[in-house]
Amino acid sequence: MFFAWGEIYSLFPSTCTDTFGTKFAATNAGLLYTAKGTAALLVPVANYLQQATNSWDGVFLVAAGANILASLLAIAVLKPWRKRVVAQALAVSDETKPAPRVVAA
Repeated sequence: MFFAWGEIYSLFPSTCTDTFGTKFAATNAGLLYTAKGTAALLVPVANYLQQATNSWDGVFLVAAGANILASLLAIAVLKPWRKRVVAQALAVSDETKPAPRVVAA
């Protein structure tokens, strides 16, 4: 029942804000949810597939394939990219810290 339910969408705004910062957090979250709404346009395609085959198997296989593709893209593209963004943010943070003062005794 919970296959492709969409519970992951609750994590998108916080992940997006962690990655891109808070300046445009609301805009970025809105774009993410717009993508979810746009994906709903595929419902008629799934309905046609179910009607043509008289089975839900094809619909679930397509959804499973899309989920597998998304997970592979997240591992291959997003994970290294996010790692690079976080490293750059830490480097900028280290550059803005004042140098420690050395006090001679």
